[in-house]
Amino acid sequence: MLTTLNSPTTIEAGRIDPIHPGEVLLHEFMAPLGLSANALAGRMGVPANRISTIAAGKRGITGDTALRLAAAFGTTAEFWMNLQKRWELEVARDAFEGRAGFTPPPRDMAG
Repeated sequence: MLTTLNSPTTIEAGRIDPIHPGEVLLHEFMAPLGLSANALAGRMGVPANRISTIAAGKRGITGDTALRLAAAFGTTAEFWMNLQKRWELEVARDAFEGRAGFTPPPRDMAG
């Protein structure tokens, strides 16, 4: 279901900024269905601020939220957890590679 997001991203040196799972939730699920954070929260049985802070990229998706999102949208909890995991790894990778003195290994040694 993931298509092109309508939100701005930064492309530098061939890299795209990591996409927070909240962007996917907002642009690929909520907006097409005309769902507000309040409406989705009501369907999921969670506080509205949980959904709004995830959609704003200020909160991550927990296992509980992943299960509830999966039930609400007919996806799997793994889909949501994989989005979260990928985002966290990309953020960590960007921070790690941004450290002074970091030199990535040559491609032939990487794996």
